[in-house]
Amino acid sequence: MSLLRRKKPVKKLVLTPVTKKSVVSGQNKNLTDKPDQKLRDFQARAREIILEAKDEAVSIKNDAISKAKEDLKELDDRFAKLKQEDQKLDKKIKDLSLKESELKEKAESVKEVKKQYEKKLDKLVKNLEKSSSLTSSEAKKELLEQIKKNSLADIAKAVKEAEETATFKATEASKEILVEAIRAGATDYVSEYTVSTIKIENEETKSRVIGKEGRNIRSFEKETGVDLIMDETPGQIKISSFNSLRREVARVALERLIKDGRIQPSRIEEYVEKAKKDLDKIIFQEGTKLCQSINIFNIPRDLVSTLGKFKFRTSYGQNMIAHTLEVVRIGTKLAQEIGADVETIKMGCLFHDIGKVLEGEGSHVELGVKLLKKHNIPKAVIDAVEQHHEDVPFSTKESILVYVADAISGARSGARRENIEEYIERIEELEKIATDNPEVKEAFAIQAGREVRVIVHPEKITDDGLTVLAASIRDEIKANLTYPGTIKGNVIREVRASEIAK
Repeated sequence: MSLLRRKKPVKKLVLTPVTKKSVVSGQNKNLTDKPDQKLRDFQARAREIILEAKDEAVSIKNDAISKAKEDLKELDDRFAKLKQEDQKLDKKIKDLSLKESELKEKAESVKEVKKQYEKKLDKLVKNLEKSSSLTSSEAKKELLEQIKKNSLADIAKAVKEAEETATFKATEASKEILVEAIRAGATDYVSEYTVSTIKIENEETKSRVIGKEGRNIRSFEKETGVDLIMDETPGQIKISSFNSLRREVARVALERLIKDGRIQPSRIEEYVEKAKKDLDKIIFQEGTKLCQSINIFNIPRDLVSTLGKFKFRTSYGQNMIAHTLEVVRIGTKLAQEIGADVETIKMGCLFHDIGKVLEGEGSHVELGVKLLKKHNIPKAVIDAVEQHHEDVPFSTKESILVYVADAISGARSGARRENIEEYIERIEELEKIATDNPEVKEAFAIQAGREVRVIVHPEKITDDGLTVLAASIRDEIKANLTYPGTIKGNVIREVRASEIAK
């Protein structure tokens, strides 16, 4: 409701006694004035003002009444709409109540049906257990094993069919071009550190090494984990492997086989085993020579053998025995100049890279420290090894000197070649991917990392499982490695039975 506008009240003309007196006195003063006429004029004006005020008041009242009627009508319309909406809501509430009651009835019926089915199912399970003499868990286990067995065969079949289809679509010409391109790009820069050469008297020796239908060379590569290269170079056979220990075993075994002349799979196995045993002796001798050359004695035999592996290991293109001797000489000179503990520095320099010839998780520093703690090496020496790459803050001046000596040796011209180290790390990771599977016995990376040969435990996997395992290794390689060209995976399952006739 709007407020009524109010006009200002009209002031009435009031004649006071003083006025009246002045009028009378004026009459007395001037007889020509007409006071009655003025009074009438004032009264007439007053009446006009009063009438105008009444008209204005009536007009304001009428406006207010009409405005009030309009507002009242608007309120009535709103009330009517609200009433209609209220009726609609009441109807919806009634409908929802009906639906809710219907749903409750359906839920009760479903519960009842469920109870009936559960009773029937329990009865059926009990009957089955009685008839089969198996518990529910036993039956479930047997069923899962059967499903797994059947699925494995289906998966192997599908994978094999897919691989055969893909192989059929590729042309032989493209394969040859790809292989040759990879060979040219992948092996040249590492040949100096990954290939050993054996001289032979004639080309007939190559034929005997290859054997009938290639059985000798296949057996030799399988036992040693290396790759034999029979190229057109006269008078030599090349042994290729990133692992220098495997390459040395293969070299010794092959030289003895060639000298013996009787090259066949059974003798290959025999000579490879002998070469491995002889290599262990050579490794220990090299470790002993290294320790004696720097006048360090009374070291545990296991550590001496581990140090001997330095002969077949390079670090940034530098032989580790040469590198270790160089670091020891530099560290000893520095220790003598500043008055540090010479023996601690000698042993710290000797063991600083021992973790590089160990296998396991972690950096070579972590592996080396773990091995030294196992053999109760003095703490000062262990600290020097742990801190020689600044992974841990220096605690003694001896630790600083070992770090400085290693840095000086590694900084000389031609000592560091990062490419060969990166290549070896990639090949080792390739073998690790294969050996992480519990079914795998051994894994060898050959052909400069273009092929991985996997030997499995025959009792842990079936023939159908071979295809699945090969596909799994392939997927792991794709996901975790960066490599040029392609990598071929060969999974081998071999079953043997041998008896001795007496």
